[in-house]
Amino acid sequence: MVTEKYILEHKDDDVRSLALKKMPEGVNHTWVLRQIEGYQLAKKKLPEWAERLEDGIWFPPRLSMEQCSSEETAKYKASIVRRLTDEHQKNSSHNGKGTLTDLNGGFGVDFSYMAKEVDEAIYVEQNEELCDIARHNFPLLGLPHAHIYNKRCEDFLSPTPPSLPLTPPIIAFLDPARRDTQGRKVVTIEDCTPDITILQETLMRKADYVIVKLSPMLDITAALRKVNGVQEVHVVSVKGECKELLLVMRKGVESGDDSKKTEIHCVNLDTEDEDFVCSMMQTQSYFMQYAEIFNRTENKTEKYLFEPNASIMKAGVQNEFGLHYGLKKLHPMSNLFVGEEKIDRVPARQFRIVGMSDFSKSGLKALLLDMSKANITVRNFPSDVATLRKRLKIKEGGSDYLFATTLYDGSHALLHCVKA
Repeated sequence: MVTEKYILEHKDDDVRSLALKKMPEGVNHTWVLRQIEGYQLAKKKLPEWAERLEDGIWFPPRLSMEQCSSEETAKYKASIVRRLTDEHQKNSSHNGKGTLTDLNGGFGVDFSYMAKEVDEAIYVEQNEELCDIARHNFPLLGLPHAHIYNKRCEDFLSPTPPSLPLTPPIIAFLDPARRDTQGRKVVTIEDCTPDITILQETLMRKADYVIVKLSPMLDITAALRKVNGVQEVHVVSVKGECKELLLVMRKGVESGDDSKKTEIHCVNLDTEDEDFVCSMMQTQSYFMQYAEIFNRTENKTEKYLFEPNASIMKAGVQNEFGLHYGLKKLHPMSNLFVGEEKIDRVPARQFRIVGMSDFSKSGLKALLLDMSKANITVRNFPSDVATLRKRLKIKEGGSDYLFATTLYDGSHALLHCVKA
């Protein structure tokens, strides 16, 4: 109890300074520093977990804290599990909420939120220390139905999982480690551990649904070529920063032509952005329709500028975004859109256009009159921000926004905007 009391008394202290201090007899020095550091990281990343410090929640080594999901993204995965179980109940005779197996449990953040949506929850993790932490934490988090296995996921799956009363639907969750044996980050599916391309047939034999968490740097098109049965792709951002990709595989969904029906979900958590959903089939047909529109349309009279959020940009569905909201594109390669009216909850940064100029001296002088600072963005423009800022003699900051870009006719333009 001495160690626990010391942690609570010093939870907000600077960890580096605390490490240099002598601690009272009976206090575990290494454990104290880990718990205080974990708590301080959790205050931002996992606020609900940080609030349980007084209940005795344990935090893992720093690397596991850095690699675990945030509270927002974990809750989003739980919403997917909830929807899948609800859909399964409507289409089958089973009344249960299903069984979840997390095959790479890690610190257990994703597991803890998804497990609340099912009847039975199985946590599999090869790191023995993380399993010990899970055994301690899960009862504190209200997960009495959690079963913990200290195994490699491949060993757990082969030849058959341990005998448990599994309630359909069976949902498997996999978060392959994105570091190699030397600790270096990897991106491609084949380099992650385990390799989902090798395990996918086994997983789809044993589960009704498989949810795979992947790096936000992964090429989505390449992933869909390598992974079969993908029904949904979720591009998940938090406050405008792309955090992860989720593939939802469903038993009975084949590769090939059916992959065109894959739904793309673009979400921006912790904002008021509306979720944007379209299909791979729409992606191909919309592009051809839109190519004719933006090549023949005059755009200079529009009042509002829209910059799609990070999830839409990552998914490559900018054209679908433009058509859905009735917007026009400035140029095929700009990914900037314009419209006549402000749009509520649009999944984009939205600006009111107050001026526009070409790059002639007289045009720039009139546009930038009395402007000493602004936020500058370049899109499809032959100069970077630093060079352009030096040329325009504009400091960074303020409430004005300048977009340097190329218009549909190939001419360069500078748009002066303010946030809508």
